[in-house]
Amino acid sequence: YIPGGTAPLFSTILMLGVPAKLAGCSEIILCTPPDLNGKINPAILYTAQLIGITKVFKVGGVQAIGAMAYGTEIIPQVYKIFGPGNQYVTCAKQLINKQGVAIDMPAGPSEVAVLVDETCVPEFVAADLLSQAEHGSDSQVILVSINETVIKNIQVELDKQLSVLPRKELASKALENSKAILMKTNEEAIDLLNNYAPEHLIIACANDEQLAELVINAGSVFLGNYSCESAGDYASGTNHTLPTNGNAKAYSGVSLDSFVKKITYQKLSKEGIKNIGPSIELMAEAEGLQAHKNAVTVRLKNNL
Repeated sequence: YIPGGTAPLFSTILMLGVPAKLAGCSEIILCTPPDLNGKINPAILYTAQLIGITKVFKVGGVQAIGAMAYGTEIIPQVYKIFGPGNQYVTCAKQLINKQGVAIDMPAGPSEVAVLVDETCVPEFVAADLLSQAEHGSDSQVILVSINETVIKNIQVELDKQLSVLPRKELASKALENSKAILMKTNEEAIDLLNNYAPEHLIIACANDEQLAELVINAGSVFLGNYSCESAGDYASGTNHTLPTNGNAKAYSGVSLDSFVKKITYQKLSKEGIKNIGPSIELMAEAEGLQAHKNAVTVRLKNNL
């Protein structure tokens, strides 16, 4: 699923399609909403063609998730649905997941948290906050620091950059959902951020690598003044399809592994069942599963 409402996210086709191709998926379909004229943005079509996706359907939102989950006369039923979306798309993915259709993760409205100290560049930080805020009115950005002066300097820069932003209206609404939080220590700040479990976490501090070792919950982490979140969205090599809304506590971002399932195999010889059989019998007996035990016992008795 490729969002296309307020922005044609052709980069998400790369983030999902390239690992799907590398994993050897035999069939990949793409659903994306058309514009008011019923057209799909050319960048989306070009990118799909570039990586070899030949089935593209003009449908978006909850309808697209339902079509892929259950199948229609035109859109085939799929095994797994990938891709971010708004809160309705995310909810639809979670609902069909309960009915047995696999999903990558809950990946809804975008968010970024930025931990800063006096070594950060306020202009950079403000730009990073706005880069997420412009995704949509339901996005959220969080600024965290132990330095109140730094927070105020960033807020001044934020107002300056917001005033000339083309998507100012969307970003302004997102900022209404957002917070600047003053903490006592960086350790407490990291505890807060681990609890928040942001989709994107930027650490623009002098000891960024040391603080990064304390991170437990985050979708993707960006270290230092030059590691902007936009780099991860497009070109640094990490995947930008990440868990949101605190789901980074339990989910990882999309990777090649997301498109692979594992099947295990075993073949025991006569010698093998003789060697491990008594252990299996003992464990099955302890669990009260007599038929499990007997499946081994009959083989040991007839192990010629």
